[in-house]
Amino acid sequence: MTREEKANIIEELKDKFSNNAHYYITDASGMSVAQVNNFRRLCFSKGVEYRVVKNTLIKKALDALNSDHAEIDDKLKGFSGVIFSSEVANAPAKVITEFRKKSALSKPLLKAASIDSDFFLGEENLKMLADLKSKNELIGEVVALLQSPAKNVVSALQSGKNTLGGLIKTLSEREN
Repeated sequence: MTREEKANIIEELKDKFSNNAHYYITDASGMSVAQVNNFRRLCFSKGVEYRVVKNTLIKKALDALNSDHAEIDDKLKGFSGVIFSSEVANAPAKVITEFRKKSALSKPLLKAASIDSDFFLGEENLKMLADLKSKNELIGEVVALLQSPAKNVVSALQSGKNTLGGLIKTLSEREN
């Protein structure tokens, strides 16, 4: 690979890191080319991008962004792939989990994840990241919780009007 090609890749990675608030670094060593391609297809279908990149190029791209990535430097060893997600923070974790279930493999492994500049290191964080709710899911839950008391009041008032009307009619008929 020439210096010019490396510079182009670093520039592309720099753009990807700056335009995607969430990225996961994985270890897919031991996977065949066909398995990596299947994983890449699944990523594409779920709206995330997977790229296999040399560790030094990842480091140089992060250095060019002046980002603090010292926590993940020791994870950038061996075979590394990067999954980029622009909107949904847990999408890559869900894709990894789904791929493992479908293929009966234990790969790819999670080396590190950056979600809104917070780092999660190691495979033990994968389940937690996959269970993490997206911003839109949380907003939906809050709206549903806020609507619930109002719906209960309206429902009680609507059911009560028939009961109240019937009670008044019965009382008025008794007096006569």
